[in-house]
Amino acid sequence: MTLVLLDTNAYLRLAKRIKPLLGIPFGQKGYVLTILKDVEDEVHRSARLQEYFPWFDDPPLQQERLAKRVRLSQDEKAQITAMKSVLRQHALAHAADYTTLGRSPPSPTDCFCLAFGQVRQAMVATDDLGMHKLAEDFELPVFHCHEVLKKMLTAKVIDKNLVAKIYRALEVNGDLPRSWVEVKHTAFKKVFGLKPKHAASHGERSEGW
Repeated sequence: MTLVLLDTNAYLRLAKRIKPLLGIPFGQKGYVLTILKDVEDEVHRSARLQEYFPWFDDPPLQQERLAKRVRLSQDEKAQITAMKSVLRQHALAHAADYTTLGRSPPSPTDCFCLAFGQVRQAMVATDDLGMHKLAEDFELPVFHCHEVLKKMLTAKVIDKNLVAKIYRALEVNGDLPRSWVEVKHTAFKKVFGLKPKHAASHGERSEGW
């Protein structure tokens, strides 16, 4: 089994459309998706995220997150907290590296997710370029969220129509990351074809698509 931890942005981009999402092994490596309570707490602390994603606390999703939540021992919590501190201090000490090329400084929750990945030997899935930079600095394995989507498609957990719907929803809401755009006609050429198409105009944000 290969545990894949979804950070806040990765979970919010997938959870509304892919059901069930968490705790179901797929692919040859037995990827299993999960999130941490810290991610839930981050959403609950943010009025902006609650406004954009009002479905986050729908009972079925709450129940799924609770049932599939990873339990940490006291020793693991201590190790993760210590590693989180190291990651956070590094990011703050090299702030200039995390405010260029579309990056933003990793938050405490971001650092906790990466620390979890090291302690539990899990992959972290995120579209946050600052987290990718921090992971690179410490040689920690990370996925882009679109890579998770591709692995689910290859494993036939989802189909091409659902991939297209997810892309379209993110486009309409102005939430399609550049990294997703870059692979649209390569990794997902069987969905969108080989030739680049004109990007859809961004409409007004709907209720958390």
